[in-house]
Amino acid sequence: MIDVEDLLSLVRNYNPKCNEALLRGAYSYAKDMHEGQYRRSGEPYFTHPVEVAAILTEQRLDDATIATALLHDTIEDTKGTYTEIANRFGSDVAELVDGVTKLTNLELSSRETKQAENFRKLFMAMSKDLRVILVKLADRLHNMRTIKHMRPEKQAQKARETMDIYAPLAGRMGMQWMRDELEDLSFAVLNPDARKSIMRRFVTLQKESGNVIPKITDDIELEMEKHGVTGDVLGRAKKPFSIWRKMQEKDLAFSRLSDIYGFRVITNSEDDCYRVLGAIHQRWRAVPGRFKDYISQPKSNGYRSIHTTVSGRDGKRVEVQIRTRQMHEVAEAGVAAHWSYKDGVRAENPFAVDPAKWLAGLTERFEMAEDHDEFLEHVKLEMYSDQVFCFTPKGDVVKLPKGATPLDFAYAIHTRIGHSCVGAKVDGIRVPLWTRLKNGQSVEIMTAEGQTPQATWIDIVTTGRAKAAIRRLLREEDRGRYIRLGQELARVAFEHVGKKATDKALETAAKTMHIASADEVLARIGAAELSAREVVAKLYPELVGKPETEETVGRPVIGLPSGAEMNRAQCCQPVPGERIVGVPYKGRGPILHAIDCPALADLDAMADNWIDVHWTEGRHAAVHNVTVNVTISNAQGVLGRICTLIGEQNANISDLHFIDRKPDFFRLLIDIEVRDAEHLHAVMMAVEADSDVATLERFRNLDRRP
Repeated sequence: MIDVEDLLSLVRNYNPKCNEALLRGAYSYAKDMHEGQYRRSGEPYFTHPVEVAAILTEQRLDDATIATALLHDTIEDTKGTYTEIANRFGSDVAELVDGVTKLTNLELSSRETKQAENFRKLFMAMSKDLRVILVKLADRLHNMRTIKHMRPEKQAQKARETMDIYAPLAGRMGMQWMRDELEDLSFAVLNPDARKSIMRRFVTLQKESGNVIPKITDDIELEMEKHGVTGDVLGRAKKPFSIWRKMQEKDLAFSRLSDIYGFRVITNSEDDCYRVLGAIHQRWRAVPGRFKDYISQPKSNGYRSIHTTVSGRDGKRVEVQIRTRQMHEVAEAGVAAHWSYKDGVRAENPFAVDPAKWLAGLTERFEMAEDHDEFLEHVKLEMYSDQVFCFTPKGDVVKLPKGATPLDFAYAIHTRIGHSCVGAKVDGIRVPLWTRLKNGQSVEIMTAEGQTPQATWIDIVTTGRAKAAIRRLLREEDRGRYIRLGQELARVAFEHVGKKATDKALETAAKTMHIASADEVLARIGAAELSAREVVAKLYPELVGKPETEETVGRPVIGLPSGAEMNRAQCCQPVPGERIVGVPYKGRGPILHAIDCPALADLDAMADNWIDVHWTEGRHAAVHNVTVNVTISNAQGVLGRICTLIGEQNANISDLHFIDRKPDFFRLLIDIEVRDAEHLHAVMMAVEADSDVATLERFRNLDRRP
């Protein structure tokens, strides 16, 4: 175990003016509090907080953070209290320890909804002081390094939680070294066989071709010397999980995976970075599409570096990162560089990001999420994303996550621009809205007054901001459409019993049914969550008759001869709620026609044999097939949206047949299964209200007559 003098020596290496009294006191207090406690490995428990503190000294963090690392388990696992820590070590340290304790108590790997809520709490804790999450990440790193002493099921849970949450969070904060190690430690637990396989293949490769890292390092240093540039060249093999992920993403065998080595060139100035880049590209051929300049376009966490991949020695692909010493410090520490000390004073690194601004930028898009799952989706999108940089026609830079589309670009400029987007040009060429943007492209958004988002846009956009804006507007539009539809359905239902659907009547129904407002009643009717008949029954039970039940499913028609089956004529497809007549056909039994069916004109001579039948009162099952003839715009997503509208009315599509295709429109027949005439009316009104539906009518065809 690291003793107090060794720990102080680690801190003095970067902060000779550290508060030794604070650190000695924290070390002694935590050691006493954890006395008699042991880890599963059998080691004294206090070895854990000391190792966490040592990890944070590698980031050259301030005294308060190191003290917090030593004390981070005292409130949770010992008799230590917040008040005692505040009295002994100050309110700053006490707040940090309390924040880490609250994070520890979050079960972030639990079921999805709870996980989303815990993510909110995690970001709230981060927003108070980002050092809380730095301690928690170091805590998780040491736990993963010693995870083999846990039960297998606990190992799997912690590894999955680390892979899903803590590793990407470390990467998002710019601490790539920590992300790589956390991922690889989790990989060893979750897929040990795959990791061992990668390691074996790597050893075999080294035996066959030798250790190429020193050779390539010498090659790069020689080229730098030729161009008069000084600096350090660091080479390494990529982590097994990084290699495995690349194999999975590119569907490549290990033998075909070339860029498994990475090199960093650390220079003295920004000018030297570009001189080194030129020297490397003159010596080796650059791999197309593998160049990124994060110096001119830094990441939001302050990361700056030039990335390039070249075909190096023996044709092996080699990834090279080029940056200055100050950039390298930020690349290693990420957002933590803000607290780094050097020679006893806070390091003044011009590239270090203000944590408050970074966190504000990260959480800005989450605030609009209206439910937990939506928030969780946004957080994960933001944490896993790399960035691309695109330009407006005026030359302004817009930062977007990798995989973003012109729609994301439009919403990044302004929500109003996104809502009214009708097209986009990338580098002057018209492209579909689902095109994936690349670094350096110029994007021009075309808008039109009256344009509104389509439901299919949700699947096109990548950013949380765009998804939230689209969902919000669609919810508002759906509600307005449902209210209008509900008004029409209520009017018909009330008139059916000789009443009017007045505002007062609807408000009374809302109170009676414990619904917030009359508009909410109408919205539920329009969304098929509530039937207009139920509303009328609440106000006028004596006029409606027996309540709706599913009892009518087995006997939908009254008046048929004993043993006769119900057969609906396909020429008119009558449904419950419409007047019907039974027409006997030789050898087939009676067939039900709607009273206004044109086919009855040809059967007038048989009128004496017609049977007086009627539908059973009450609620029918949605099994009555009706065909509608609809003409829609020939545009992306329209047909899918129409099908969604029908499904939202709790109606099923049993068949769909195109009868005419033109460049600008489609005409098709859709078979829909409905309960009754009221249900059919609701479905048709919902579809007809869509702006891309030109015509809609019930299809009746005498060629289908019996």
